Amino acid sequence: MTETPRAPLTPAEAETVARAAHAGQTDKAGRPYAEHLRAVAEGVRRRGGDEEQIAAAWLHDAVEDGRLSDQWLEEAALTRRTKDIVLAVTKRPGEPPEAYAARILTTPGALLVKEADLAHNADPARLAVLDEATRTRLTEKYTRMRALLGLVAGERSEGTEGPDGRTGRTD
Repeated sequence: MTETPRAPLTPAEAETVARAAHAGQTDKAGRPYAEHLRAVAEGVRRRGGDEEQIAAAWLHDAVEDGRLSDQWLEEAALTRRTKDIVLAVTKRPGEPPEAYAARILTTPGALLVKEADLAHNADPARLAVLDEATRTRLTEKYTRMRALLGLVAGERSEGTEGPDGRTGRTD
């Protein structure tokens, strides 16, 4: 007997899963973590991302933060592309930033999710509530990752992936 294929989770269903998985978690500023997830998903949508990328945006930190397991992700009713994006943007312990960036750049659809994540992480209003040392450290970290990904402030660089998986400028 074969299993009936399950329809992939919609972005709204991925949101529900992500909010439940991150319930009670806060960011470095003490804000509910779901606010970050919402901002990243909205950033992906505003940048022209598709439903698979928006679902991945909701789930982008769930495995990295230990809120959902690798096994959950593998068995979840998500498209292979959504799973691959989540895995691509999941930092691994001890992984060099160059290897992390290379994985993102070689995974179709992942760059847009990471771009939205970095944009929210580096939001000056969000960073302003942190102490100066943390703010400086994070700003340098996000700037370096943007450079490794070929992202220029405010736009995608020539030759990097757009929301449709093609390369080149999106403006």
